[in-house]
Amino acid sequence: MDTLWQYQFRIILLGDSTVGKSSLLKRFTDGIYSDVADPTVGVDFYARSLDIEPGVKIKLQLWDTAGQERFRSITTSYYRNSVGGLLVFDLTNRKTFEHVREWHREVSEHILPHHMVYILIGHKSDLDKERKVSRAEAEQLAAELGVRYVETSAKRNNNVDRAFELLTRDIFELMKMGEISTRDGWDGVKSGLTAKVLYPADEDDLVPGEREKSCNC
Repeated sequence: MDTLWQYQFRIILLGDSTVGKSSLLKRFTDGIYSDVADPTVGVDFYARSLDIEPGVKIKLQLWDTAGQERFRSITTSYYRNSVGGLLVFDLTNRKTFEHVREWHREVSEHILPHHMVYILIGHKSDLDKERKVSRAEAEQLAAELGVRYVETSAKRNNNVDRAFELLTRDIFELMKMGEISTRDGWDGVKSGLTAKVLYPADEDDLVPGEREKSCNC
């Protein structure tokens, strides 16, 4: 039986081929890292749950997209059904950094009139001597796009969990503010069968006999 969850967020990883999207996901979901990784063909799927706050478990559906142009027609179909996106570039490959704007623009245009919550990821921070993108210019790009910036290393397991947790919390906070909600025909956010209402009634306000009815079992 699956672990009970209150909400499911569909998250998509975006970026050029070889930036390390699959390595990030395998580290986050399975706790493993391999120096040898086969290129993603089309789209791969991963999953993990996070406890965001007491009584609130978020199930993450994580989609790893191929960075090669020939798979673009396949991956674009997943944009509209995602609520969050990790824009990933390789700190040792400047071209992957320069392509971030293109990824952001392409996805944002495909999901209009809706919006996606992004986080910018500078990956392979363990290769500091080979760095081709400074933290300052990456932070500048993040500021221009209006997103957070985190540097990660799947190899050393640096900031991997933190990156996914930050994005998940940002989405959840926007839900509490009413800026993101479930929609018919959209898989970006789903409520679980045991979904906790974001602003539930106080149990002390329930009349006798209603406590059992309000159980989220």
